Amino acid sequence: MSGEAIVTIVGGSIAALGLIFVIIKKLPKRVKSPHYTRKWRELQRLCADKETWPNAIIDADNLVDEVLKKKRKNGKTKGERLVSAGDDFSSNDALWNAHKLAGKLETDANSVKLKENDVKEALVAFRQALRDLGAL
Repeated sequence: MSGEAIVTIVGGSIAALGLIFVIIKKLPKRVKSPHYTRKWRELQRLCADKETWPNAIIDADNLVDEVLKKKRKNGKTKGERLVSAGDDFSSNDALWNAHKLAGKLETDANSVKLKENDVKEALVAFRQALRDLGAL
């Protein structure tokens, strides 16, 4: 076997391994349901007290974003990742409304008057998104 043939085979092998590595790196990771189920239950405990409702909504929004990152959805921000994963959600409009509410609460929680129904709707939307993503 000539030296050129060996170099070609070695180079091809390295290129193939590199391609396999890139493909594996780009595949979405599976999310661990028990981990997110536990986090969701912790978050639900915040609903017991009206004072912690804003934290529950913000935490739920962050939990959805955590799953989106884990599933390697494109985007630099939560909003960009939500757009990227839009087809994955069965109730995209409700999720966006919940995300916007969480954004308002993050910037100025004191200016937002939360009603029990608003909190329920937001948390139902976040829970459905987590189900759609396979986290719950």
